Amino acid sequence: MLVRPGACGYLSFGNPDPSAGRRFVYNARIVMTDPQQIIPHRTRKTHSDDGSGNGSDPKPDDAKGPTAAPVGGSDPEGLRGRLGRWIESTLVQRFITALILINAVTLGLETSQQVMSSPAGPVLIVLDRAILSVFVLEITIKLVAFRLAFFKTGWNWFDLIVVGIALVPATGNLSVLRAFRILRILRLISVVPAMRRVVSAFAAAIPGMFSIIAVLMLVFYVSAVLATNLFGTHPDPDMQEWFGTIGASMYTLFQIMTLESWSMAIVRPTMELFPLAWLFFVPFIILTSFAVLNLFIGIIVDAMRSVHEADIEVTRLEEKSAAEDRERRIAEELGSLRQEVTALREVLVGQTHRR
Repeated sequence: MLVRPGACGYLSFGNPDPSAGRRFVYNARIVMTDPQQIIPHRTRKTHSDDGSGNGSDPKPDDAKGPTAAPVGGSDPEGLRGRLGRWIESTLVQRFITALILINAVTLGLETSQQVMSSPAGPVLIVLDRAILSVFVLEITIKLVAFRLAFFKTGWNWFDLIVVGIALVPATGNLSVLRAFRILRILRLISVVPAMRRVVSAFAAAIPGMFSIIAVLMLVFYVSAVLATNLFGTHPDPDMQEWFGTIGASMYTLFQIMTLESWSMAIVRPTMELFPLAWLFFVPFIILTSFAVLNLFIGIIVDAMRSVHEADIEVTRLEEKSAAEDRERRIAEELGSLRQEVTALREVLVGQTHRR
């Protein structure tokens, strides 16, 4: 292009950003002093003098670069990614949570014959089916977006089973499944992060709880054998009912462990026949009610702390990864900009030498 002396123009150059799917264009203002000076256009897209934007690129090989590939629109992976981000977004999850709460109310109202016989009955049925349709649509979108990765998460399995039970026809021998529709409310656990942490902590505590349960069963068995030998041999009907067999002794000791009427209903009547019976019952209560059961609480609390720390660590790593990605993109953009500026300087220096 020919430029008048003293005229100013803009030389644009760009850098495609493949990760973001967009193009950054930078402009450099240049003042021309030589009417014969020709500045080659270094962008991938040239503009005609009439401003229509129709022109040809002097470097046809550039068209084969990253910007030549379609971005987002026709990419199925990009579509699934957008679906996954949308269905997992905060707004959608809040909407699903609201539907679960509404469904809990409607299922409770459906148990009332008076409500179902009123004009509100058909409305509740339609509302229940509409909410169920939304749940099915949510599961379908997740299956499309995540494909086989959907089944790698236990909470997705939970949602699939709960919604699947609601889809089974509740007729004939399967009419009992109508009662299981209330399980849909348990989806609230999979939607609310705080509830998920509690359930995850409880699940993580189960292996440790098995050891405590084994110790508790051992204590129960030994105590039941002792109680049967010590108190079950007495001909008193109450003693025979409470400690006549090992099974009866274990049930009685379980009632004592729960501190349900243990003193006036069991221990004191036993002490009327065996004055030193407190030497057996008091250590048993201390060992089971105050020691072993508190171990359950300690393991669950420790598991919740571990889950919480793991969540914090995951969040920290995600934030660190996002920050590193931003820094990397900025560094790449700055590097490309530096190269373009260097090329522009070389062009200007070459034009100056030719003058």
